[in-house]
Amino acid sequence: MKPIQMVDLKGQYYKIKEAIDQAVLEVIDSSTFIGGPVVKRFSEDLAQYLDVKHVIPCGNGTDALQIALMALGLQAGDEVITPSFTFIATVEVVGLLGLKPVFVDVDPEHFNITPQAIEKAITPKTKAIIPVHLYGQSAPMEEILEIGKRYNIPIIEDTAQAIGGHYTFSDGRVKKNGTMGTIGTTSFFPSKNLGAYGDGGAIFTNDGKLAEELLKIANHGQQKRYYHDRIGINSRLDAIQAAVLSVKLPFLDTYCQARRAAADYYDEKLSNHPMITIPKRESYAYHVFHQYTLKLDKAINRDEVVEKLAAQGIPSMIYYPLACHHQKMFESIEITIAELTHTEQLNPQVISLPMHTELTHEQQDFIVSNLIQIIDSISK
Repeated sequence: MKPIQMVDLKGQYYKIKEAIDQAVLEVIDSSTFIGGPVVKRFSEDLAQYLDVKHVIPCGNGTDALQIALMALGLQAGDEVITPSFTFIATVEVVGLLGLKPVFVDVDPEHFNITPQAIEKAITPKTKAIIPVHLYGQSAPMEEILEIGKRYNIPIIEDTAQAIGGHYTFSDGRVKKNGTMGTIGTTSFFPSKNLGAYGDGGAIFTNDGKLAEELLKIANHGQQKRYYHDRIGINSRLDAIQAAVLSVKLPFLDTYCQARRAAADYYDEKLSNHPMITIPKRESYAYHVFHQYTLKLDKAINRDEVVEKLAAQGIPSMIYYPLACHHQKMFESIEITIAELTHTEQLNPQVISLPMHTELTHEQQDFIVSNLIQIIDSISK
């Protein structure tokens, strides 16, 4: 059996090595490393895949969130509703821009922000809502979009972990994650379902005027070279990363299917264990399993499980051990903390198993058998 990786990027690369190598060498040969036809083509192909009018590539997923907030024209002190159970980038940019994070709770089963928590947290100062499609499953967007429309609050979708997934509305419409709100953002960090071989990100919108503003902000606030209309930043997807992503984009659906198949196998083996809760899949969401995240019974010492798995050569990860509202970085800025009962319960219970496109049943059997043995021994 091959050594088990949390994410097997090398195995994935070898399957498309010839095409990747050729694409990268073509960029080097052209010497157009920033912008140019390769980046333009990838942006157009991604827009077609997502069925969205505008894709603005940028340097990384964190920049994508920052640019999105800047484009909305928010002012210092404006409130942004966000989950606390998420990667820090979601809320880091809120604080960076002098905005006020309003942390709300998530559902204890699907881990995503809830419409009920959002609506309770709305005040006259609420100027944006950032739902995160955590671990690869869409947040309950139909209700969230209705709230945004009712209160006239823009929705920024954080799709860093869920590109390739989609949402089915009650009327049967199907929309790709990141294309439902006012603005969608994503990351192309190498471990993502659509990952580059370095940093990268993108922003999506169907609003033409907003797209112009997003593009301007990402390019030093300029629309015409050397004429800077507003404060912007320097955030660009380089051509080599665009070339890699162009090769991988046609495989994205296949990659997501492979992850779902691996998740199915985990579910089959783990669903009946009394100390383990497998990930809940909502009927409206096509879960693409960026992570396969379990909840362990609160009586189980999760750190001991992680340590004993590692001793058997099995990696695991904790996403996320400390909620955002507990992070030291927020001690110096004003925040609002809503009721976070589920968030506080989840942080010490969640554990993520290896999840990637190259997992074999042999590897998964080894992971599962060891996990069950460890949990059973701890719980005695």
